[in-house]
Amino acid sequence: MALTNRSKTVTVRELTWSEKLYLPAIFKGMMITFSHLFKRTPTIKYPDVKREIAPVYRGQHVLKRDEAGAERCTACGLCAVACPAEAITMESAERKKGEENLYREEKYASIYEINMLRCIFCGLCEEACPKEAIFLTDRIVPSSFTRGEEVFGKDKLVETTESPIDVTLRQRPEVLEFKKDKRHYHNRTFKDAKPRINKHH
Repeated sequence: MALTNRSKTVTVRELTWSEKLYLPAIFKGMMITFSHLFKRTPTIKYPDVKREIAPVYRGQHVLKRDEAGAERCTACGLCAVACPAEAITMESAERKKGEENLYREEKYASIYEINMLRCIFCGLCEEACPKEAIFLTDRIVPSSFTRGEEVFGKDKLVETTESPIDVTLRQRPEVLEFKKDKRHYHNRTFKDAKPRINKHH
């Protein structure tokens, strides 16, 4: 009983002498290969030449600093909890006196690592962060020869004060406008902090 009306009858015939040599098939394949030499190549010479990347592209992560150069991350762990691939690990530490210019909050991440081999670049860590400390940029993650080199620590993730990374394209205009209001503690840096004066009545 036939299941469809598209069945075909296949007959097995003996190969001819020329077909047994496979020369026609080889020449046909070589002609196809040779024809590609005169066509425009679809590849580019990366990294000398780079393609245009869409604004929504999610690439290598960056741990941001505030306007005063202090690290924003407070090691709250929300990014690690939100990560579906469990690629983020961290250890927290308490900020010492005199380190206000290095770390924004009293608690900071002494160790922060992202396993790029496990990361799926979904951007959930970026959405979960309450301090706007982690963003996905348009940078391409460099390749390596060992698995250990694909575990990025703070030395590769934290932006430098000399060359901060612009992430304004990944922020809504409402958020950018809100960050300008220094009345909110979330937007203050250690330079904006005013000394408290105890008043005795």
